[in-house]
Amino acid sequence: MNVKLYLENQCFAINTVFIQIFMSKIKNILLVHGFWADGSCYREIIPTLLAEGYEVIAVQNPLTSLEEEIAVTKRALDRIEGKCILVGHSWGGFVITIVGNDERVAGLVYIAALAPDAGESMIDLMSKYGSPSPHFQEQNGFVWISKEGIDEVLASDLSEERKALIHVTQTTPSISLTEVKASLPAWRHKPSWYILATNDKAVPPDLQRDLSERMKAKTVTVESSHFPMISHPKEVLEVIREATATYQ
Repeated sequence: MNVKLYLENQCFAINTVFIQIFMSKIKNILLVHGFWADGSCYREIIPTLLAEGYEVIAVQNPLTSLEEEIAVTKRALDRIEGKCILVGHSWGGFVITIVGNDERVAGLVYIAALAPDAGESMIDLMSKYGSPSPHFQEQNGFVWISKEGIDEVLASDLSEERKALIHVTQTTPSISLTEVKASLPAWRHKPSWYILATNDKAVPPDLQRDLSERMKAKTVTVESSHFPMISHPKEVLEVIREATATYQ
């Protein structure tokens, strides 16, 4: 018996098992939407993810309070088995920053999103980069966005049909969400990716750049308005795939 060859084969087998355990792809993806949207804003990427074998949940958050956003997202998290990647768009980044502290979350993907540090609010982040758009309309404690606002602020590079759909289906956020403070951010101890939209008029690109650099996130830049997952689904899918390949 060739002892050296036997030991080499054993080591190869052990290493193979190690790689399979620790480098296996994460199969669960939770998608969290932002202001004036719902889970359907991810419809350009969901069919591809499902076809590739991922388990996908598009969370339907009510945009009423941070506590409710966290509770709804965690209920979705409870439906899956194993590790997951959290994907947050716009305000959804605020949500995944907090929910991402859950041990079941392996990584975070931010899409033109807010990524607060502890004690920061949306106003704290946004006020340094300009004034609110005149197209925002407050009524009964909630904020609507006009057709003109969707065209100029959110979706300048989308089709007229898609702009109209966003307007008639918009989920209006409570104005209280702009003032609530974040707690311990998950991006400080979880792998993070950031998709920076250079033509965004909702979350200023300079803010996105500063946030992604502060997080030390792996950053991909796209020439997009506020909805890269609609206008640039290929690039968004590539980032999500990379995130799912992280260590479990």
